[in-house]
Amino acid sequence: MSRARTAAGVFPRILVLTLCASTLLGGCGWLSGRTKPAWIEGRSTEFSPSQFVLGEGQGASKPVATDQAYAAVARVFKAEIAAQAKDWESYVQVDNRGGSQAERRLTLEQITRVSTDKVLENVKVLDAWYDAQSGVHHVLAGLQRGPGEAALLEKVRELDQAVDGDVREARQSPDKLAKARGLRRALKNLVLREAYNADLRVIRLSGQGEPAAYQVHALTAELEQFLAAHVRVAVEVTGDHVDPVAHALAEGLIREGLTIHQAEAREGSAPDVLVRALVRVWPLDVRDPQFTYVRWCGDVEIVEPASRRVVGAVSRGGREGHLTEREAAAKALRVIQQEFSGDLAKTIASHVFGEAPLPASMAQPAGCPREGGPATLRTF
Repeated sequence: MSRARTAAGVFPRILVLTLCASTLLGGCGWLSGRTKPAWIEGRSTEFSPSQFVLGEGQGASKPVATDQAYAAVARVFKAEIAAQAKDWESYVQVDNRGGSQAERRLTLEQITRVSTDKVLENVKVLDAWYDAQSGVHHVLAGLQRGPGEAALLEKVRELDQAVDGDVREARQSPDKLAKARGLRRALKNLVLREAYNADLRVIRLSGQGEPAAYQVHALTAELEQFLAAHVRVAVEVTGDHVDPVAHALAEGLIREGLTIHQAEAREGSAPDVLVRALVRVWPLDVRDPQFTYVRWCGDVEIVEPASRRVVGAVSRGGREGHLTEREAAAKALRVIQQEFSGDLAKTIASHVFGEAPLPASMAQPAGCPREGGPATLRTF
């Protein structure tokens, strides 16, 4: 009996020790969870790169690792768009003056966000593993190539139809602004189409996209030549600091792709668009022992001289202070120049290109004082 009991007691212990040794050799998966999956070493057959665009993330928590995995997939697409971006620089203008270089980067980020974020809607978490020894979570995210390709191809073809329709309409339109707006709209859709096409190249194992009927640089050149030859924009400034404000506004409009012409009185030579601005700067009576303040305002109207119609109005204003009135006025002028050459010029250009409407004109848009000097008309 004792010998039998001894044998019966020994065998379970031997079995337990044997199991423990085998699990130790396998990484003690029964103590720490699953054994390390093959995809961590990049040799998974279940999640093959031929079937998925993959991204791996690591983190102290599963949500952090998941975010990192999604970001890894996004970087694959964004890298391809960045590689193609040099072909779009004719559309996204590069100008080392002012903030244009930053604006170019911002625009490319917007294009990337619109296209790539749409693709990433179909990215899923494929697998996850927790390494108990290191305390690190691993997450594998991926986009299945087949369905992703089908979705992108549909979007590319949809944009091809939009671009073709806009170009045909623009080339057939007898209206100058309608033609410019059609070409601009087509160009914008074409750049977006090329961003989706870059994503398509990532998803396809061949690395090939869909050929386009139009090229960004060619369509950009067509629009620029038409604007220079046929769409005449004039700038007219009255009030205070006429010359520097007119120059700043014209420079901003030029940067947005418009050509500035001199408005002439002869019949048939009137501009197609007249940007008419009133600028005022005046001292404020503020009881401040340290600073002197001035207020500034700018009322801008967009006029179509052919119909003598004011199609919109924009107003800006503010207050600036400094140690003396002269320094405060100089500071106000710098702010006005920045405003007119930047955001205001962009707003006006958006209206000319039909991308955003301006507020309807009012009798006195911002209540700027109306008395002042003669108008100054500039050609740049």
